[in-house]
Amino acid sequence: MGASCKDQKKAVAVCLQRSPCVMIQRNSPQKCLDDPELKKELPELCLAQMKAFLECKRGMVDMTKRFRGNGALSTGKYDQQFENLSSGNFDPREELRKLDVLSGKDNRG
Repeated sequence: MGASCKDQKKAVAVCLQRSPCVMIQRNSPQKCLDDPELKKELPELCLAQMKAFLECKRGMVDMTKRFRGNGALSTGKYDQQFENLSSGNFDPREELRKLDVLSGKDNRG
């Protein structure tokens, strides 16, 4: 169970290494996460991956998940909605429209 968050940790590390905060401004990844001004400039993907990593770590000490372990990365809830991704029939405009409809933001003019 100690290595269950290893993939999320690597994803955060890679994202931080490729971020402008590290690549252009030459800050350390730790400083990019600790400094509130620098953290605002991090890409949304890095922040989302960091959140997933922290949720994973939190799940390791959560007593309700103690015996079952952390949940799987894919719960299967959205597999039918995104089946086109694996089949190769992917149209980004259509997928964005589906997401807008699902979230209640039908933006048709």
